Amino acid sequence: MKKIILLISIIFFYFNYVFADTKIKSLNEGNVDAKVSIIVYESLTCGHCADFHKEVYPKLKKDFIDSGLVKIEFRSFPLDLAALNASKIAHCKNDGKSDLLHFLYENQKKWVRGQTIEDINKNLKNLIVKKESGLDFESCIANKNIEDYILNDRISGVKKFNIEATPTIIINDKKFDNPHNYKKLKKTIEKLI
Repeated sequence: MKKIILLISIIFFYFNYVFADTKIKSLNEGNVDAKVSIIVYESLTCGHCADFHKEVYPKLKKDFIDSGLVKIEFRSFPLDLAALNASKIAHCKNDGKSDLLHFLYENQKKWVRGQTIEDINKNLKNLIVKKESGLDFESCIANKNIEDYILNDRISGVKKFNIEATPTIIINDKKFDNPHNYKKLKKTIEKLI
């Protein structure tokens, strides 16, 4: 039943997105003209996604993104309401920078806890207030344009790449298996450069 409700909600938000004039910027890093383009579909409550940000992403950034060889885009694929709310926070500044996204993954264990969505939201709000990000938590959570943008990321991921789990990495429009194996990821990128 929950899956049906989620599917109906996603379809509803998709149609709202199509007719809305949104100008939400994607969260990305690197040279926009890079030969290698990586898309990461992720959910902010996913422990494996947090591991990717802590263990794989720093190496990827050092070896390829900072040198301009690779561009990376982080796309939202929320697996639950808490992840959707956190994604809204990550996009709320709408500056296209992924700093807040990385911060949320680094501190995931501090806010992804509690018995209810209210507990998790409270933890998330406290974390954001402590960071002194200047965000109005309630306005970010209530922003329907950002919500529509995030849900459209999820819908397009399913339609275009058949995304079923997070994190899922797409390299130059092809799925990459085993996103936690940096050695294999590095070899794949080197072949494309």
